[in-house]
Amino acid sequence: MQNNHINYLEFQASDLGTIKQFYQNAFGWKFTDYGPEYIAFSESGLDGGFFKSDAEVKTGVLVILYHDNLAQIQKKIIEAGGKISKDIYSFPGGRRFQFLDPAGNELAVWSDK
Repeated sequence: MQNNHINYLEFQASDLGTIKQFYQNAFGWKFTDYGPEYIAFSESGLDGGFFKSDAEVKTGVLVILYHDNLAQIQKKIIEAGGKISKDIYSFPGGRRFQFLDPAGNELAVWSDK
């Protein structure tokens, strides 16, 4: 993994079983279940996941960057004009935060550190 590189893509879906079956059948992607609200996919060219949500899909994908020092990169994002939309939080496998760029695009940065 390299700092500042796109590392992961995240989509939302209201029915994880249906979406998992679709991508397995259509493209041969492999999945790992992380409880009832999250599935990760691999063998797609770039790893990613689907989180369970009944909200209307607006953006379709959350681009996730990697950085080994979340506090440091969060500070740089703010100094460059970005806004934190979801502060640093933990999840199984690491921690992350989400931010808005100056155009309003939402991205995330995660770390396994």
